[in-house]
Amino acid sequence: MEQGYVQVYTGDGKGKTTAAVGLAMRAAAANLRVCFCQFMKCGPTGELDAFRLFGDLIACEQFGTGDELSAPDATADAQAAKRGLAVARDMMLSGAYDVVVLDEANVADSLGYFGPDALVDLVLERPENVELVVTGRGASDTLTAVADLVTEMREVKHYYEEGVLARRGIEF
Repeated sequence: MEQGYVQVYTGDGKGKTTAAVGLAMRAAAANLRVCFCQFMKCGPTGELDAFRLFGDLIACEQFGTGDELSAPDATADAQAAKRGLAVARDMMLSGAYDVVVLDEANVADSLGYFGPDALVDLVLERPENVELVVTGRGASDTLTAVADLVTEMREVKHYYEEGVLARRGIEF
């Protein structure tokens, strides 16, 4: 890819990770190499299952403790996120990937897990030929200012309000 851009998917509505997964699969189908880094997540997900179908075209790494929502530990969660950001930076700069996705990185950033401006600094280091996608609620104003595309997902109505829990294959 000659020219890559920085895309940010944020907001309180559903669909940020789903949009990034769709982009990753479309890129892989076009023979682009994808690195999909998941922050704040650990364990099996539907996207991991889908990515396996693409073989070596999509590499996926998870950087979470698995307890971020049920039993948060700010120290352990921050360590996992910082390690993930370092790995993501190395992968982005390696020349091995055309597309790099930082899934839920905005959440880790908004919780202060990366340190001041660390996510924006990574964005500014992006090689011109790499497409970088950053997802998650709470994208900083600084990140949205340096991004080339920002989409805000807005919740209008959600069946969660009626007691419907996350369903395998749909929400995870």
